[in-house]
Amino acid sequence: MKKAFLLLFAVLTAMSVSAKKKNDAYLMVYFSDSDHCIHMAVSMDGYSFTAVNDNYPVIAGDTVAEQKGVRDPHIMRAPDGMFYMAATDLHIFAQQAGHRTTQWERDQQEFGWGNNKNLVLLKSKDLIHWEHSLLRVQPMEGFHDIGATWAPQLIWDEQKKAVMIYWTIRRGNGACKLYYAYANKEFTGFATEPTLLFEKTKGDHTALDGDIVKGNDDRYYLHYAAYDEGFSGVMVAVSDNLTGPYAFQPEIIDKEEKACEAPNVWKRYGTDTFVLMYDCFGTSPHNFGFLETTDFKTYTDIGHFNDEGGKMKTTNFTSPKHGAVTAISKKQAQSLLDYWQKNPVHTDHQIRRRRP
Repeated sequence: MKKAFLLLFAVLTAMSVSAKKKNDAYLMVYFSDSDHCIHMAVSMDGYSFTAVNDNYPVIAGDTVAEQKGVRDPHIMRAPDGMFYMAATDLHIFAQQAGHRTTQWERDQQEFGWGNNKNLVLLKSKDLIHWEHSLLRVQPMEGFHDIGATWAPQLIWDEQKKAVMIYWTIRRGNGACKLYYAYANKEFTGFATEPTLLFEKTKGDHTALDGDIVKGNDDRYYLHYAAYDEGFSGVMVAVSDNLTGPYAFQPEIIDKEEKACEAPNVWKRYGTDTFVLMYDCFGTSPHNFGFLETTDFKTYTDIGHFNDEGGKMKTTNFTSPKHGAVTAISKKQAQSLLDYWQKNPVHTDHQIRRRRP
């Protein structure tokens, strides 16, 4: 009996070590204004990223979204190894692309810039073959008046053992606020009603593009884009609980001279260091900026992609939009590169035929 127990312990220990070793590479998802599709890039070291499929899209927006385009993709690897992704169902150039006759789905005066009604949910076991669902937020009871439903993000709730979706809602043409709900087991819709997560508490800013990460101190840090008139920057709120309440902090986190948004935080393997990545949309050409921190109190600026002498690099793409990074293995990263090298998709027609 003792030998059997020791053998079982050794096997479980080996499995645990093996599982930890699997998280030794990084996957970034992002989109491009030029195509409103989902792109992917991989990194073996967390500093240099290489786009798969030669930076052509891997999921076409017009195959998964009602507006024929997606923005703001976010990806999460669940404890069971399944990958979940969410994106905004929105094409800001749909009129020019011939997808509709109006600039926006609905009247801009009433529903604001970039108005939309839906989110897109996707799931995959291998990062290549994806199932997708359209999550219609606007028809839900209590949300008929929304002008926008943007930037969905995902986090695993360790207590509830479920995927929590949190995202930006703008009612009519008013201020943006952050809401959350839990996904159903099929990851095709909500299992709970959307609930307010965070809104402005001080100052004249509106909160959107939230990103939650659990820190080294087991507290939750919500970075978000704070918009005031003529200003957009990254701020952070803190909570002891995943669903809040989050305490407002007045400091601007980013080091940029021009507007930025879409913060995303990920951890460097084998360290206590977190990377805060954000979209510098106010610069031309736009780029991603990066900070590092261990305590979410002090942040070290490590520049932008491809800064001269900088740490962060891209090898075959520039100007990504609204990105997110998650954990993968080096084997998975190489498999993605190999698959798209053998099965390149470089035309709109091919992309549409390769439905998720």
